[in-house]
This record gives sequence, structure tokens and C-alpha cells, in this order.
Amino acid sequence: MVKAIGFIILGFAIMEFSGWAIHKYLMHGPLWSIHKTHHQPSKSWFELNDLFSLLFGSIAVILIILGIEAFDYRFWIGMGISLYGMLYFFLHDVLIHRRVKLFHRPGNFFLRGIFKAHQAHHKTNKKDDAVSFGLFVVPKKYFKEEKQ
Repeated sequence: MVKAIGFIILGFAIMEFSGWAIHKYLMHGPLWSIHKTHHQPSKSWFELNDLFSLLFGSIAVILIILGIEAFDYRFWIGMGISLYGMLYFFLHDVLIHRRVKLFHRPGNFFLRGIFKAHQAHHKTNKKDDAVSFGLFVVPKKYFKEEKQ
């Protein structure tokens, strides 16, 4: 069971750190034509950018299927990627972008820092000049409280 938990954490961490690199160097690089739909106002519930979620979700499903018979590392890493995806959807799409209007903006210290970092990322709707490409791991400066 300890190995399983370790592989779940590994899958989650792989998503955060590879997601950061993919976001910075591919989505804000050669794949900008797809990702820019996330930086533009939209009246549609679906953005072309959502294709990235389908890609990452597919990788998780494939790993789970490949590892389910033996419950080996592939299964648990796939579960970690899936956990990341579920938390990403809840945090990014529900709380931050309010694509599903279930909750108010975050009031928790940690969630407020993530929210601020994401707001900073969206200050530009251009390919360049964006900051803060991770979701859960963001620079400390976004957790500082503003002086009143």
C-alpha cells in the first residue's frame, strides 16, 4: 500500500511539473493557436484548449488499463494523474474560472494564493509575457497579503 500511495503522489507530481513545462513551452509556444482560446473571452462552455485535458485524461486511462491486471505502478500513476485532473477541474474550472458556478471565489489562504497567481497569468491574452504556469506550485509572492 505504501508503494501505491508513493506512485499516486508521483503521478500527481509528474502532472504538476510536466504540466508547468508543457504550459510554458508548448501551450505558450507552438500550441498557442489551441491554448489562446483559454486567454480570450468566451461565451461557449467548451474551449479548444479543453483538448489538452482530454489528452492528459487519455494518458491516465491508458496507464490505468495497462496496470489494472497487476495493480502495478502504471495503475497507481494513472490514478495520481486522474486525481490531479479532478482537483485541477475543481480548482481551475469551478473555483477560479467559474465555468461551473457552484462556489464563491476562494477565501482560504492557500486557494487565494493560487487564485492570485492565475489572475497574474491571465493579465495578458498574448502568447508572450505570461507568468505563473503551474497550478498548485506557484511563486511565494502570490501568498503575501496586501497591506491595507
